[in-house]
Amino acid sequence: MLDIRFVREQPEIVKADLRKRNADEKIAWVDDLLELDIRHRELIGQTNELRRRRNSISYDINRAKKAGEDAGELITEAANLPKRIKENETYLEEVSDKIHYYLMRLPNILHESVPVGADDTENVEIYKYGTPRSFDFELINHGQLASDNNWADFERATKTSGAGFYFLKGSLVLLDLALQRFTLDLLMKKGYLPVIPPYMINRKSYEEVTDLDDFEKVMYKIEDDDAYLIATSEHPIAAMYQDEIFEEKDLPIRFAGLSPCFRREIGSHGLDTKGLFRVHQFHKVEQFVYCHPDESWTIHEELRDNAEQVFRELNLPYRIVNICTGDIGTVAAKKYDIEAWMPRENAYREVVSCSNCTAYQAVRLNIKVRDKHDFETKQYVHTLNSTAIATSRAMRAILENYQQEDGRVEIPKVLRPYMNDKEFL
Repeated sequence: MLDIRFVREQPEIVKADLRKRNADEKIAWVDDLLELDIRHRELIGQTNELRRRRNSISYDINRAKKAGEDAGELITEAANLPKRIKENETYLEEVSDKIHYYLMRLPNILHESVPVGADDTENVEIYKYGTPRSFDFELINHGQLASDNNWADFERATKTSGAGFYFLKGSLVLLDLALQRFTLDLLMKKGYLPVIPPYMINRKSYEEVTDLDDFEKVMYKIEDDDAYLIATSEHPIAAMYQDEIFEEKDLPIRFAGLSPCFRREIGSHGLDTKGLFRVHQFHKVEQFVYCHPDESWTIHEELRDNAEQVFRELNLPYRIVNICTGDIGTVAAKKYDIEAWMPRENAYREVVSCSNCTAYQAVRLNIKVRDKHDFETKQYVHTLNSTAIATSRAMRAILENYQQEDGRVEIPKVLRPYMNDKEFL
Protein backbone atom coordinates (compact mmCIF):
# COMPACT_ATOMS: atom_id res chain seq x y z
CA MET A 1 0.00 0.00 0.00
CA LEU A 2 1.06 3.60 -0.44
CA ASP A 3 2.61 5.43 2.49
CA ILE A 4 0.10 8.06 3.67
CA ARG A 5 2.97 10.56 3.83
CA PHE A 6 3.55 10.09 0.10
CA VAL A 7 -0.14 10.63 -0.70
CA ARG A 8 -0.13 13.71 1.53
CA GLU A 9 2.94 15.20 -0.16
CA GLN A 10 2.36 14.05 -3.77
CA PRO A 11 -1.41 13.79 -4.40
CA GLU A 12 -1.12 14.83 -8.04
CA ILE A 13 1.31 12.00 -8.76
CA VAL A 14 -1.18 9.53 -7.28
CA LYS A 15 -4.02 10.98 -9.36
CA ALA A 16 -1.96 10.99 -12.56
CA ASP A 17 -1.06 7.36 -11.95
CA LEU A 18 -4.71 6.41 -11.53
CA ARG A 19 -5.49 8.08 -14.87
CA LYS A 20 -2.76 6.00 -16.54
CA ARG A 21 -4.36 2.89 -15.05
CA ASN A 22 -7.80 3.90 -16.38
CA ALA A 23 -8.97 4.03 -12.75
CA ASP A 24 -10.55 7.50 -12.83
CA GLU A 25 -13.25 6.37 -10.39
CA LYS A 26 -10.60 6.22 -7.66
CA ILE A 27 -9.32 9.78 -8.16
CA ALA A 28 -12.01 11.13 -5.82
CA TRP A 29 -10.65 8.74 -3.19
CA VAL A 30 -7.45 10.76 -3.05
CA ASP A 31 -9.26 13.96 -2.06
CA ASP A 32 -11.37 12.08 0.50
CA LEU A 33 -8.22 10.47 1.86
CA LEU A 34 -6.47 13.82 2.27
CA GLU A 35 -9.47 15.26 4.15
CA LEU A 36 -9.62 12.20 6.37
CA ASP A 37 -5.90 12.46 7.00
CA ILE A 38 -6.27 16.06 8.20
CA ARG A 39 -9.18 15.08 10.44
CA HIS A 40 -7.22 12.07 11.73
CA ARG A 41 -4.31 14.23 12.81
CA GLU A 42 -6.65 16.77 14.39
CA LEU A 43 -8.42 14.03 16.34
CA ILE A 44 -5.14 12.61 17.57
CA GLY A 45 -4.14 16.05 18.85
CA GLN A 46 -7.52 16.64 20.48
CA THR A 47 -7.59 13.19 22.07
CA ASN A 48 -4.08 13.53 23.42
CA GLU A 49 -4.96 16.93 24.85
CA LEU A 50 -8.04 15.47 26.56
CA ARG A 51 -5.90 12.68 28.03
CA ARG A 52 -3.39 15.21 29.30
CA ARG A 53 -6.24 17.20 30.80
CA ARG A 54 -7.57 14.07 32.51
CA ASN A 55 -4.16 13.57 34.11
CA SER A 56 -3.84 17.18 35.28
CA ILE A 57 -7.35 18.11 36.35
CA SER A 58 -7.13 16.33 39.70
CA TYR A 59 -4.25 18.64 40.60
CA ASP A 60 -6.37 21.68 39.66
CA ILE A 61 -9.31 20.41 41.73
CA ASN A 62 -7.13 19.81 44.81
CA ARG A 63 -5.47 23.20 44.41
CA ALA A 64 -8.86 24.96 44.18
CA LYS A 65 -10.17 23.16 47.27
CA LYS A 66 -7.04 24.01 49.27
CA ALA A 67 -7.42 27.64 48.25
CA GLY A 68 -11.07 27.63 49.36
CA GLU A 69 -12.27 28.18 45.80
CA ASP A 70 -15.37 26.65 44.17
CA ALA A 71 -14.21 23.50 42.35
CA GLY A 72 -17.65 22.62 40.95
CA GLU A 73 -16.90 23.42 37.32
CA LEU A 74 -13.62 21.50 37.48
CA ILE A 75 -15.37 18.49 39.02
CA THR A 76 -18.02 18.57 36.27
CA GLU A 77 -15.29 18.82 33.63
CA ALA A 78 -13.48 15.86 35.19
CA ALA A 79 -16.68 13.81 35.17
CA ASN A 80 -17.24 14.52 31.46
CA LEU A 81 -13.69 13.83 30.32
CA PRO A 82 -13.95 10.00 30.06
CA LYS A 83 -17.03 10.32 27.83
CA ARG A 84 -15.39 12.93 25.61
CA ILE A 85 -12.25 10.80 25.30
CA LYS A 86 -14.32 7.71 24.43
CA GLU A 87 -16.26 9.64 21.77
CA ASN A 88 -13.03 10.91 20.23
CA GLU A 89 -11.47 7.45 20.29
CA THR A 90 -14.53 5.96 18.58
CA TYR A 91 -14.51 8.64 15.89
CA LEU A 92 -10.75 8.27 15.51
CA GLU A 93 -11.16 4.54 14.94
CA GLU A 94 -13.82 5.17 12.28
CA VAL A 95 -11.59 7.66 10.47
CA SER A 96 -8.59 5.32 10.74
CA ASP A 97 -10.63 2.45 9.27
CA LYS A 98 -11.71 4.59 6.33
CA ILE A 99 -8.14 5.72 5.67
CA HIS A 100 -7.00 2.09 5.78
CA TYR A 101 -9.79 1.11 3.38
CA TYR A 102 -8.60 3.63 0.79
CA LEU A 103 -4.90 2.89 1.23
CA MET A 104 -5.43 -0.87 0.87
CA ARG A 105 -7.17 -0.32 -2.46
CA LEU A 106 -5.11 2.41 -4.09
CA PRO A 107 -2.60 0.75 -6.46
CA ASN A 108 1.17 1.12 -6.44
CA ILE A 109 2.82 4.00 -8.29
CA LEU A 110 3.94 2.82 -11.70
CA HIS A 111 7.45 3.18 -13.04
CA GLU A 112 7.70 5.67 -15.90
CA SER A 113 8.70 2.89 -18.33
CA VAL A 114 5.39 1.02 -17.93
CA PRO A 115 3.48 1.37 -21.24
CA VAL A 116 0.00 2.86 -21.14
CA GLY A 117 -2.62 0.44 -22.41
CA ALA A 118 -6.15 -0.75 -21.80
CA ASP A 119 -5.56 -4.51 -21.45
CA ASP A 120 -3.18 -7.36 -22.23
CA THR A 121 -3.48 -6.78 -25.98
CA GLU A 122 -1.47 -3.58 -25.48
CA ASN A 123 1.46 -5.13 -23.61
CA VAL A 124 4.72 -4.25 -25.35
CA GLU A 125 7.09 -6.88 -26.67
CA ILE A 126 10.72 -6.02 -25.85
CA TYR A 127 12.50 -8.79 -27.74
CA LYS A 128 12.47 -12.45 -28.68
CA TYR A 129 15.03 -15.16 -27.99
CA GLY A 130 15.51 -18.27 -30.11
CA THR A 131 13.98 -19.46 -33.34
CA PRO A 132 10.88 -21.64 -33.11
CA ARG A 133 11.49 -25.09 -34.49
CA SER A 134 9.86 -26.13 -37.75
CA PHE A 135 7.91 -29.39 -37.68
CA ASP A 136 7.19 -31.53 -40.75
CA PHE A 137 4.73 -33.65 -38.81
CA GLU A 138 1.61 -32.95 -36.80
CA LEU A 139 2.36 -32.43 -33.11
CA ILE A 140 0.40 -34.46 -30.59
CA ASN A 141 -1.53 -32.52 -27.95
CA HIS A 142 0.74 -32.45 -24.86
CA GLY A 143 -2.06 -33.70 -22.61
CA GLN A 144 -2.85 -36.56 -24.97
CA LEU A 145 0.85 -37.39 -25.29
CA ALA A 146 1.21 -37.49 -21.49
CA SER A 147 -1.87 -39.71 -21.15
CA ASP A 148 -0.81 -42.09 -23.95
CA ASN A 149 2.60 -42.63 -22.32
CA ASN A 150 1.17 -43.08 -18.81
CA TRP A 151 2.95 -39.90 -17.70
CA ALA A 152 -0.26 -38.25 -16.46
CA ASP A 153 -3.86 -39.13 -15.69
CA PHE A 154 -6.34 -36.30 -16.05
CA GLU A 155 -9.59 -38.29 -16.15
CA ARG A 156 -9.08 -40.06 -12.82
CA ALA A 157 -7.90 -36.81 -11.21
CA THR A 158 -11.18 -35.23 -12.32
CA LYS A 159 -13.01 -38.04 -10.52
CA THR A 160 -11.04 -37.62 -7.30
CA SER A 161 -10.52 -33.86 -7.25
CA GLY A 162 -12.34 -32.09 -10.10
CA ALA A 163 -11.31 -30.40 -13.34
CA GLY A 164 -7.94 -28.69 -13.34
CA PHE A 165 -6.13 -31.41 -11.39
CA TYR A 166 -3.96 -34.29 -12.55
CA PHE A 167 -2.00 -37.31 -11.42
CA LEU A 168 1.60 -36.87 -12.57
CA LYS A 169 3.30 -40.20 -13.17
CA GLY A 170 6.55 -41.83 -14.22
CA SER A 171 8.85 -39.77 -16.39
CA LEU A 172 6.95 -36.51 -15.84
CA VAL A 173 7.42 -36.85 -12.08
CA LEU A 174 11.15 -37.07 -12.69
CA LEU A 175 10.99 -34.19 -15.19
CA ASP A 176 9.12 -32.03 -12.68
CA LEU A 177 11.75 -32.74 -10.01
CA ALA A 178 14.58 -32.21 -12.51
CA LEU A 179 13.23 -28.76 -13.43
CA GLN A 180 13.01 -27.82 -9.75
CA ARG A 181 16.52 -29.00 -8.92
CA PHE A 182 18.13 -27.55 -12.05
CA THR A 183 16.58 -24.15 -11.29
CA LEU A 184 17.52 -24.25 -7.61
CA ASP A 185 21.12 -25.11 -8.49
CA LEU A 186 21.26 -22.21 -10.95
CA LEU A 187 19.94 -19.75 -8.37
CA MET A 188 22.10 -21.05 -5.50
CA LYS A 189 25.20 -20.33 -7.61
CA LYS A 190 23.96 -16.74 -7.77
CA GLY A 191 23.60 -16.43 -3.99
CA TYR A 192 19.92 -17.27 -3.57
CA LEU A 193 19.01 -19.17 -0.40
CA PRO A 194 16.55 -22.05 -0.96
CA VAL A 195 13.51 -21.92 1.30
CA ILE A 196 10.40 -24.09 1.59
CA PRO A 197 7.72 -21.88 3.17
CA PRO A 198 4.55 -22.87 5.01
CA TYR A 199 1.92 -23.96 2.49
CA MET A 200 -0.78 -22.10 4.43
CA ILE A 201 -0.85 -18.56 5.80
CA ASN A 202 -3.40 -16.57 7.79
CA ARG A 203 -5.71 -13.89 6.40
CA LYS A 204 -3.89 -10.92 7.94
CA SER A 205 -0.56 -11.90 6.42
CA TYR A 206 -2.17 -12.61 3.06
CA GLU A 207 -3.93 -9.25 2.98
CA GLU A 208 -0.61 -7.48 3.35
CA VAL A 209 1.01 -9.02 0.28
CA THR A 210 -1.59 -9.37 -2.46
CA ASP A 211 -4.52 -7.76 -4.22
CA LEU A 212 -7.65 -8.05 -2.06
CA ASP A 213 -9.63 -9.25 -5.10
CA ASP A 214 -7.49 -12.41 -5.08
CA PHE A 215 -9.38 -13.66 -2.02
CA GLU A 216 -12.47 -14.05 -4.19
CA LYS A 217 -10.79 -15.19 -7.42
CA VAL A 218 -7.64 -17.10 -6.53
CA MET A 219 -7.24 -18.29 -2.93
CA TYR A 220 -8.38 -21.57 -1.45
CA LYS A 221 -9.74 -21.01 2.07
CA ILE A 222 -9.40 -23.71 4.74
CA GLU A 223 -12.88 -24.01 6.20
CA ASP A 224 -13.24 -23.12 9.91
CA ASP A 225 -9.55 -22.08 10.14
CA ASP A 226 -7.78 -18.77 9.66
CA ALA A 227 -5.69 -20.30 6.89
CA TYR A 228 -5.37 -20.11 3.12
CA LEU A 229 -3.42 -22.35 0.77
CA ILE A 230 -0.62 -20.36 -0.83
CA ALA A 231 -0.89 -19.34 -4.49
CA THR A 232 2.89 -18.82 -4.63
CA SER A 233 5.80 -18.93 -2.19
CA GLU A 234 6.19 -15.17 -2.74
CA HIS A 235 3.36 -14.52 -0.29
CA PRO A 236 4.64 -16.30 2.85
CA ILE A 237 8.23 -15.23 2.12
CA ALA A 238 7.12 -11.59 1.80
CA ALA A 239 5.26 -11.83 5.13
CA MET A 240 8.12 -13.61 6.89
CA TYR A 241 9.76 -10.40 8.18
CA GLN A 242 6.66 -8.35 8.97
CA ASP A 243 7.17 -5.69 11.67
CA GLU A 244 10.96 -6.09 11.53
CA ILE A 245 13.82 -3.71 10.79
CA PHE A 246 16.81 -4.69 8.65
CA GLU A 247 20.28 -3.26 8.97
CA GLU A 248 21.51 -1.85 5.67
CA LYS A 249 24.53 -4.17 5.69
CA ASP A 250 22.22 -7.21 5.66
CA LEU A 251 20.49 -6.27 2.39
CA PRO A 252 19.78 -7.49 -0.20
CA ILE A 253 18.42 -10.85 0.94
CA ARG A 254 17.79 -13.26 -1.96
CA PHE A 255 15.51 -16.29 -1.62
CA ALA A 256 14.64 -19.15 -3.96
CA GLY A 257 11.25 -20.32 -2.73
CA LEU A 258 10.16 -23.87 -3.56
CA SER A 259 6.54 -24.85 -3.07
CA PRO A 260 3.38 -26.23 -4.56
CA CYS A 261 0.99 -23.47 -5.61
CA PHE A 262 -2.80 -23.67 -5.26
CA ARG A 263 -5.10 -21.45 -7.33
CA ARG A 264 -8.85 -21.49 -7.80
CA GLU A 265 -8.57 -19.41 -10.95
CA ILE A 266 -6.70 -21.21 -13.70
CA GLY A 267 -6.23 -18.58 -16.37
CA SER A 268 -7.58 -17.89 -19.84
CA HIS A 269 -8.81 -20.49 -22.29
CA GLY A 270 -6.95 -21.41 -25.47
CA LEU A 271 -5.86 -24.31 -27.65
CA ASP A 272 -4.53 -27.26 -25.65
CA THR A 273 -4.71 -25.46 -22.32
CA LYS A 274 -6.49 -28.52 -20.98
CA GLY A 275 -3.72 -30.63 -19.56
CA LEU A 276 -0.74 -29.19 -17.69
CA PHE A 277 -1.14 -25.51 -18.55
CA ARG A 278 -4.35 -24.49 -16.82
CA VAL A 279 -4.26 -26.26 -13.47
CA HIS A 280 -5.21 -25.63 -9.85
CA GLN A 281 -2.01 -27.12 -8.41
CA PHE A 282 1.58 -26.98 -9.63
CA HIS A 283 5.17 -26.65 -8.40
CA LYS A 284 7.19 -23.47 -8.70
CA VAL A 285 10.60 -22.09 -7.86
CA GLU A 286 10.14 -18.41 -7.05
CA GLN A 287 12.77 -15.70 -6.74
CA PHE A 288 12.14 -13.22 -3.92
CA VAL A 289 14.34 -10.32 -2.80
CA TYR A 290 14.28 -7.80 0.04
CA CYS A 291 16.51 -4.84 -0.82
CA HIS A 292 17.35 -1.21 -0.16
CA PRO A 293 15.20 1.14 -2.28
CA ASP A 294 18.29 2.35 -4.13
CA GLU A 295 18.91 -1.16 -5.50
CA SER A 296 15.50 -2.38 -6.58
CA TRP A 297 15.51 -1.41 -10.25
CA THR A 298 18.89 -3.03 -10.79
CA ILE A 299 17.69 -6.17 -8.99
CA HIS A 300 14.50 -6.21 -11.07
CA GLU A 301 16.64 -6.67 -14.17
CA GLU A 302 18.69 -9.32 -12.32
CA LEU A 303 15.57 -11.36 -11.61
CA ARG A 304 14.50 -11.19 -15.22
CA ASP A 305 17.98 -12.21 -16.38
CA ASN A 306 17.91 -15.21 -14.04
CA ALA A 307 14.54 -16.38 -15.37
CA GLU A 308 15.73 -15.87 -18.93
CA GLN A 309 18.80 -17.97 -18.23
CA VAL A 310 16.57 -20.85 -17.10
CA PHE A 311 14.71 -20.86 -20.43
CA ARG A 312 17.82 -20.23 -22.52
CA GLU A 313 19.50 -23.25 -20.94
CA LEU A 314 16.37 -25.29 -21.55
CA ASN A 315 16.70 -24.09 -25.17
CA LEU A 316 13.08 -22.96 -25.34
CA PRO A 317 12.25 -19.94 -27.54
CA TYR A 318 10.64 -17.10 -25.62
CA ARG A 319 9.85 -13.42 -25.69
CA ILE A 320 9.93 -10.64 -23.07
CA VAL A 321 6.84 -8.48 -22.63
CA ASN A 322 6.55 -5.20 -20.69
CA ILE A 323 3.13 -5.32 -19.03
CA CYS A 324 0.94 -2.26 -19.66
CA THR A 325 -1.03 -0.14 -17.20
CA GLY A 326 -4.32 -1.92 -17.88
CA ASP A 327 -2.93 -5.39 -17.19
CA ILE A 328 -0.39 -4.91 -14.40
CA GLY A 329 -2.57 -5.21 -11.30
CA THR A 330 -2.35 -3.18 -8.10
CA VAL A 331 0.82 -4.43 -6.38
CA ALA A 332 3.63 -4.14 -8.93
CA ALA A 333 5.28 -0.89 -10.00
CA LYS A 334 6.58 -2.65 -13.11
CA LYS A 335 6.20 -6.18 -14.41
CA TYR A 336 7.78 -8.25 -17.12
CA ASP A 337 6.34 -11.49 -18.45
CA ILE A 338 8.38 -14.15 -20.16
CA GLU A 339 6.29 -16.04 -22.68
CA ALA A 340 7.56 -19.37 -24.04
CA TRP A 341 6.81 -20.57 -27.55
CA MET A 342 4.04 -23.18 -27.70
CA PRO A 343 4.21 -24.67 -31.22
CA ARG A 344 0.85 -26.48 -31.08
CA GLU A 345 -0.79 -23.12 -30.41
CA ASN A 346 1.61 -21.26 -32.70
CA ALA A 347 1.85 -18.61 -30.01
CA TYR A 348 3.87 -17.40 -27.02
CA ARG A 349 2.28 -18.13 -23.64
CA GLU A 350 3.19 -16.78 -20.20
CA VAL A 351 5.61 -18.87 -18.13
CA VAL A 352 7.23 -16.20 -15.92
CA SER A 353 5.99 -13.07 -14.14
CA CYS A 354 8.70 -10.72 -12.82
CA SER A 355 7.68 -7.77 -10.62
CA ASN A 356 9.21 -4.92 -8.67
CA CYS A 357 6.68 -4.10 -5.94
CA THR A 358 8.84 -1.22 -4.60
CA ALA A 359 7.66 -0.40 -1.04
CA TYR A 360 4.02 -1.40 -1.60
CA GLN A 361 4.14 -4.71 0.28
CA ALA A 362 6.65 -3.42 2.84
CA VAL A 363 4.39 -0.53 3.91
CA ARG A 364 1.56 -2.97 4.61
CA LEU A 365 3.93 -5.36 6.37
CA ASN A 366 5.85 -2.61 8.19
CA ILE A 367 9.27 -3.85 7.08
CA LYS A 368 11.99 -1.20 7.17
CA VAL A 369 15.73 -0.72 6.82
CA ARG A 370 17.78 1.42 9.18
CA ASP A 371 20.07 4.06 7.68
CA LYS A 372 23.68 3.03 8.25
CA HIS A 373 24.70 6.65 8.97
CA ASP A 374 21.76 7.60 11.20
CA PHE A 375 20.44 5.01 13.67
CA GLU A 376 17.10 6.79 14.08
CA THR A 377 16.36 7.11 10.35
CA LYS A 378 14.43 4.26 8.74
CA GLN A 379 12.68 3.72 5.42
CA TYR A 380 10.60 0.95 3.93
CA VAL A 381 12.47 -1.78 2.07
CA HIS A 382 11.60 -2.75 -1.50
CA THR A 383 10.39 -6.26 -2.36
CA LEU A 384 10.70 -8.01 -5.70
CA ASN A 385 9.53 -11.37 -7.00
CA SER A 386 9.84 -13.42 -10.15
CA THR A 387 9.00 -16.91 -11.27
CA ALA A 388 12.13 -18.90 -11.96
CA ILE A 389 10.23 -21.97 -13.15
CA ALA A 390 6.59 -23.04 -12.98
CA THR A 391 7.07 -26.71 -13.75
CA SER A 392 3.67 -27.51 -15.27
CA ARG A 393 3.95 -24.81 -17.93
CA ALA A 394 7.59 -25.60 -18.59
CA MET A 395 6.69 -29.27 -19.05
CA ARG A 396 4.06 -28.38 -21.63
CA ALA A 397 6.68 -26.34 -23.52
CA ILE A 398 9.13 -29.28 -23.41
CA LEU A 399 6.54 -31.85 -24.50
CA GLU A 400 5.80 -29.71 -27.55
CA ASN A 401 9.16 -28.20 -28.50
CA TYR A 402 11.12 -31.42 -27.94
CA GLN A 403 8.57 -33.81 -29.44
CA GLN A 404 9.81 -36.23 -32.12
CA GLU A 405 7.93 -37.61 -35.11
CA ASP A 406 7.70 -41.05 -33.50
CA GLY A 407 6.07 -39.52 -30.41
CA ARG A 408 9.15 -39.66 -28.22
CA VAL A 409 10.21 -36.54 -26.29
CA GLU A 410 13.85 -35.54 -26.05
CA ILE A 411 15.05 -34.38 -22.63
CA PRO A 412 16.77 -30.95 -22.63
CA LYS A 413 20.50 -31.49 -22.19
CA VAL A 414 20.75 -29.46 -18.96
CA LEU A 415 18.17 -31.74 -17.33
CA ARG A 416 19.75 -35.05 -18.25
CA PRO A 417 22.13 -35.17 -15.25
CA TYR A 418 19.01 -34.99 -13.04
CA MET A 419 17.31 -37.80 -15.01
CA ASN A 420 19.88 -40.59 -14.92
CA ASP A 421 21.53 -39.22 -18.10
CA LYS A 422 18.65 -40.38 -20.28
CA GLU A 423 18.18 -38.64 -23.64
CA PHE A 424 14.44 -39.26 -23.99
CA LEU A 425 11.48 -39.50 -21.65
